Amino acid sequence: MRRLIFSLSTILIFAFYVALNRQSSNAAGNKIAAALQTPTSTAITAPSDPAPSFPQSSPVQSLPPPKKSQGMYADGTYTGSPADAYYGTVQVAAVISGGKLSNIKFLQYPSDTGHSVYVSEVALPMLKQEAIQAQSANVDIVSGATETSGAFQQSLQSALSRAKS
Repeated sequence: MRRLIFSLSTILIFAFYVALNRQSSNAAGNKIAAALQTPTSTAITAPSDPAPSFPQSSPVQSLPPPKKSQGMYADGTYTGSPADAYYGTVQVAAVISGGKLSNIKFLQYPSDTGHSVYVSEVALPMLKQEAIQAQSANVDIVSGATETSGAFQQSLQSALSRAKS
C-alpha cells in the first residue's frame, strides 16, 4: 500500500512539474518575442543646472560645419537568410538608417524548449547590441550559445551584404 501511494504521489509531482515547465516556457517565449521586437532607445536629458558662462577674451572664429559622413550601407530594412542554430532557426532583419546599422529585428529564433528560450533570452540581446556597436556581423560568440551566435552572424551577414551601398 505504501508503495502504491508513493508511486502515485511521484507521478502527480512529475505531472505538475511538466505542466509548470511548459507554462513558464510559453510565457518566457512570449516575453522574449516582445522584448526582441521592441527597439531599444536611450533617452538623454539635459542637466537641470544652467551651463556655466565663461568670459570671452577674443572673438570666436566660426568653423565650417562638419561634412556629413556617409555610412557603408544603403538605408532600408534588409532581411537576412535563415540560418540553422541546432535548437531552431535564426533569421534577422537589419535596419539601416543614415548609412549605419541602427536596429536588428529578430524574425525567427529558437524558442521551442525551455533551454532554447533561456539561450535566446540571454544571447540575442547581447549579440544585437554588439553588432550595432561594431556595425558588422563580426561579433564575439556568446558562451553557451555557440550555435545561436553562429546562426545570428550568418543571417546578419547576409542582410548586411544586401545593404551594401
